[in-house]
Amino acid sequence: MTTPLVVNAGRGPEGTLRLAVSGEIDMSNAGSLAEALAADTGPVVLDLTEVEYLDSAGLSVLFAHADRLELVVKPLLEPVLTVSGLIELVTVRGLGPEDVAHHER
Repeated sequence: MTTPLVVNAGRGPEGTLRLAVSGEIDMSNAGSLAEALAADTGPVVLDLTEVEYLDSAGLSVLFAHADRLELVVKPLLEPVLTVSGLIELVTVRGLGPEDVAHHER
């Protein structure tokens, strides 16, 4: 059974859109993530630390918005971000111990 996708939106101190995503991102719900990202045309901090699964449909959404994304992730997602090449296109935080510690405060 898949874990439902939950997207919580907020604004950072500079007004930057911040989306905290949890659950699984797959072909059944990637459209919801795309809609949340389309709600703003500026930079987006996308917190994926609570994402348990990310398939090609989810990756497609991330690629479509790569020019304005900063991802916050746990090391669990590093392989899929690396193999897909997305890690070369976006700012990624959370792969090193310093970033994870900073994010969890």
